[in-house]
Formats: sequence, C-alpha cells, structure tokens
Amino acid sequence: MAHTKLNRARGRPRLFDPDEAVATAQHLFHSRGYDAVSIAHLTQAIGINPPSFYAAFGSKAELYSRILDRYAGTGAVPLSDLLNADRPVAECLVAVLEAAARRYAADPDAAGCLVIEGVRCTDREAREAAGTFLAAAEGAIHRFVAARHPDQAERVTDYMSTVMAGLSASARNGHDLDRLLAAARLAGAGLEQVVSG
Repeated sequence: MAHTKLNRARGRPRLFDPDEAVATAQHLFHSRGYDAVSIAHLTQAIGINPPSFYAAFGSKAELYSRILDRYAGTGAVPLSDLLNADRPVAECLVAVLEAAARRYAADPDAAGCLVIEGVRCTDREAREAAGTFLAAAEGAIHRFVAARHPDQAERVTDYMSTVMAGLSASARNGHDLDRLLAAARLAGAGLEQVVSG
C-alpha cells in the first residue's frame, strides 16, 4: 500500500508578520493620509481580520504611533547626521532642506512628510503623536541654531518648519524633485543671509 504525502502547507493561513504589517500600513497612511485610511483598508492591506488587528495593534492610532517610530528611524530627514557643529549653520540647514526635498519626492505614491501631514489629521490621538515627533525635530533645529546664533534661533526654526511644510505639501501636490530642490535652494539663500558667518 503506497503512502501519500499530505501537503501540510496547503490551506494553512499565512503567518502574520507584524513588521511587514507595519510597513504596509505605513505606506497606506503615507499615501492616503491618516484620516482617509479606515480599519477596513488596513485589515485588507495587511491580510488579517479586525479582531486580529485589534489584538496586534490595539487601535488605528496606536498602529500609527508605531509607524511614526518606524518612520523616524527609516524615512524621516536624518537631522542628527545633517546638523553638524563643525559646519556652518546655514550650510547644514540648506542640507536639511535639500534632504527633505529628496525624501518627500522619493516615492510619488507616498509623497511628502508623514509627520508633517499627520499633524493635520482630525484624530486627536494621532495628531498629538505626530506633533510630538514634529516638536522633537523643531527642538533639534532650534538647539543647533541657538548654539551659535541664539538671537536668531526662534525665527530660523519657524522659517525651517514653514519651508519644510511647504515642501511636503508641494510634493503631495505633484511637484517633482527638481522643483522641490529649486525651492529648497531658494529658501537656503534666505537662510544664508540671516545666519551667515
């Protein structure tokens, strides 16, 4: 009597990979915006049912917080690398704006800055989570400028925040890398006048 091998893999559910799920959800939030993404969108994209989603992530806002943590390490402008105390302040700030332009235009399906766009969402918990990351970035820029130009730190930080928000919005509106870089460099010329020397 011949033995038949059973294919145990057939019919088995795919194993749930939380890291892959967070990456998938990050792209969804980044491409559509927090408010436009529902639990149904998330569970369909991730490939799990709602009870499994809530068991794994708690809520949509909690998942978004995890995504922001991931984004800070992999997708955000690397301020700690670019704000170098050994280089002129204006040069570093221009490098930040150019890096923002490049990152915001890198994926036309997920353009702009996840954090900057997140502070505009209607969900309070998600908005506050994004605001925490934005405040940390603004704080890093403020401290960097204040170390050499304390009298200019507040207005330069406000200027940087405004320009970066504009670059993010322009990227989401379809501006390509060349246009974003041109805007970043023009803004950089203004910075050089304020913090030269």
